[in-house]
Amino acid sequence: MKLSLLPVVLLCASFLAHASDPGDPGRWSEAKANAWYAKQPWLVGANYIPSDAINELEMFQAATWNPALNDKELGLAESIGMNTVRVFLQDQLWQQDPAGFKQRLDAFLAIAARHHIRPLLVLFDSCWEANPHLGPQHPPIPGIHNSGWVQSPGKQRLLDRADEPQLEAYVKGVVGAFAKDERILGWDVWNEPNNQGGDVAADVAAKVARVNELLPEVFAWARAEQPVQPLTSGVWEGNWTDGDQESATTKIQLRESDIISFHNYEWPEAFEARIKSLQPLHRPILCTEYMARGAGSTFDGSLPVAKQYHVGAINWGLVAGKTQTYLPWDSWQRPYVLVQPTVWFHEVFRQDDTPYRQHEVDLIRSLTGRGTSGAAAGAGAN
Repeated sequence: MKLSLLPVVLLCASFLAHASDPGDPGRWSEAKANAWYAKQPWLVGANYIPSDAINELEMFQAATWNPALNDKELGLAESIGMNTVRVFLQDQLWQQDPAGFKQRLDAFLAIAARHHIRPLLVLFDSCWEANPHLGPQHPPIPGIHNSGWVQSPGKQRLLDRADEPQLEAYVKGVVGAFAKDERILGWDVWNEPNNQGGDVAADVAAKVARVNELLPEVFAWARAEQPVQPLTSGVWEGNWTDGDQESATTKIQLRESDIISFHNYEWPEAFEARIKSLQPLHRPILCTEYMARGAGSTFDGSLPVAKQYHVGAINWGLVAGKTQTYLPWDSWQRPYVLVQPTVWFHEVFRQDDTPYRQHEVDLIRSLTGRGTSGAAAGAGAN
C-alpha cells in the first residue's frame, strides 16, 4: 500500500511546494495582501499630472519631460502629508523609446522618493480620447475639463489583435524593469477598463468585449515578472456586491486584484457604503479616485471616512494646470469660457502654489499627522 501511494505522495508534495513558493506568480493570498498592507502607513495622495502637461504623453515624452516641476509639485504634496501619487503611463511611450522611457520613469521615482512618496503606476486606461498619438499634443480646449487626456491603448491598438504582442512587451518591459523597486507602491493595471471614454456608442460593445479578453492577460503578463508590489484594477460603476448584477469587467477586476481599489465621486454616505460593500473580500482597500466638490465628494466628507476604515485615499488632481480638471464634467456639454465655475471641481493647489482652500490642506495634514504648516510648506515647496 505504501509503495503504491509513494508516487502520488511525492506528486502532491511537489505540487504543494510549488503552490507555496513565494516566487509563484499567482494572485496574492488574502494573508499576503493584508500582511503587505499592515506594513504601509495610511496611504493618502493625489492622482498626479504636472500642471504643464495635458496628458500622460506630455508628462513623459523627452521633449516635454520637466523634472524640476515634478520636484516642486511633489514637494507640495509632501508638505500637506501625502505619501503616494497615482500616475498614468502610456504604451506608446514604450513602443517609441523603451530605454528613454525607463530612464525618465526612474528619474520620476527618484524625485518622488526624495519627497517620501511612493507612486501607484497605471499601465492602461480606457478614458477620454480614443486615438492617442506621440509627438506634440494639442493645447487645452478653452473651458473644457480634461480636453487632451488620451487612452492607452487607443482604440485601434486595442482592437487590432496583431498589436497584442506589443502590448505584452510594454507590460512585461515596464513591470519587469521595476518589479523589485520598493519606491513603487503598486501597479494599477487598467483604469476604468469598461469606460466608454470618448468613443462613439457603436464601438463601445466591441471595445469592452476586447478589454474583457485582455484584462486577465494583462494581470498575467505583469505577474510573470514577479513584482514585489501588488496589482489592482479599480471598480468604478454598477453593483459590486451582487454576483448576478456585477458586470463581466467588474468580476475580472475583483477576481484578479491582489488589493482592492475603487473610485467614488459621491456624497460621504455613498462613499462609506461602497467601502462596506468591499469589506467582505477581506483584502486591503484603496480608493484611487475621489473628490469632486460639485458632485458632493469632498475632503471634508470622504477623507475622515477613509481614515475610520483604514482605506487608502487618492483624490483626483494636485495642481491646477493644462488638464483643466478644476472645471466640472458638464463642461463637455457647456464649456466654461466666459463664466468660471462657482466651485472648483478637482485640484488642491493654484498655479502660484497656494491652496485652493486652506481648510482642506489643514484637514489633510491633521488627519495624516504629516506635512508642514502654512508658510513653511510653501517655502519648502519652492
